[in-house]
Amino acid sequence: MNIKPLGDRVVIKMLESEETTKGGIILAGTAKEKPQMAEVIAVGPGLVEDGKKIPMEVAVGDKVLMSKYAGTEVKLDGVEYIILSQKDILAKVQ
Repeated sequence: MNIKPLGDRVVIKMLESEETTKGGIILAGTAKEKPQMAEVIAVGPGLVEDGKKIPMEVAVGDKVLMSKYAGTEVKLDGVEYIILSQKDILAKVQ
């Protein structure tokens, strides 16, 4: 199945958080924080405001940091994705 976001929406897939701390302690599933780093899977065409097109600042394959509770979670073909607005993306990770 292919997801095509509309407007300034972005589809992301969360990256797995580390299960071991720097000190070597293995974290239980309930002790882990929700990861905030994700990979961009699909990007909408962007918005048009006052007759001017506002370009998207992220592209497919970019690694990004997002707001902690942003977006809507969806599950397609057994894979979890989040659809969120571009404004909920805080930064690109190089």
